[in-house]
Amino acid sequence: MPPSLTSPSPPAAAALLDTRYRVETPEGIDLTLRPAGLVPRALAFSVDLAIRGVFLLLVYLGLSLLGQFGMGLAAVLLFLVTWWYMVLFEVLNQGRSPGKQLLGLRVVHDDGTPIGWPASLTRNLLRFVDLLPFAYTFGLLSCLYHPHFKRLGDIAAGTLVVYRDLPPARPNLPEAQPQQAPFALSLAEQRALLGFAERAEGLSAARRAELAGLLAEPLDLPPEQAERHLHGIARGLLGPTP
Repeated sequence: MPPSLTSPSPPAAAALLDTRYRVETPEGIDLTLRPAGLVPRALAFSVDLAIRGVFLLLVYLGLSLLGQFGMGLAAVLLFLVTWWYMVLFEVLNQGRSPGKQLLGLRVVHDDGTPIGWPASLTRNLLRFVDLLPFAYTFGLLSCLYHPHFKRLGDIAAGTLVVYRDLPPARPNLPEAQPQQAPFALSLAEQRALLGFAERAEGLSAARRAELAGLLAEPLDLPPEQAERHLHGIARGLLGPTP
């Protein structure tokens, strides 16, 4: 068995400190989500609450000119905005209300898929439970005690509020002729080689030579050509680039 290019795995206790949420899609793809904590969720809700308040205030001022008929319309509008504002934005805007979008958050199903109508309706209709007995007491306690910061509505709907990670940019590897590794590499070993190539531009020549020597030894590469060969293997692993 060829020597490993990677360091030993961290102790199991370190995993307890990881706040990331890992799911596997039906296609067998592993997704890593970052659940949002109480503070960013509260800030996002405050932004949405302020937007609704300003909108309703302006509408009330306009409809007040219509007398009782206007107040009746305002009551209907208050109901619609209170219960449908979040639902419409979450379903039609990729799980993001304006407040969540400002804070870089979005709502998804527990399996990482986009939220749909049933789940959004459930989590938002159950806000009245989270509000009990006053000032979101149940919701705050649920967020604080749940490992993924879920309020009661999220638990019932099977949803999760996560940070919306931007798609990663394609790594910029040093120019090299693509080549194959002398033996089959594990996924961790491939990541180690790609990580070295991606960071090469930001490392000093001495540091690159040091790391290249460590990676080249298990691959049985000559030290004086280690860096060039490693970049070539990384290019081969990454595949053709435009």
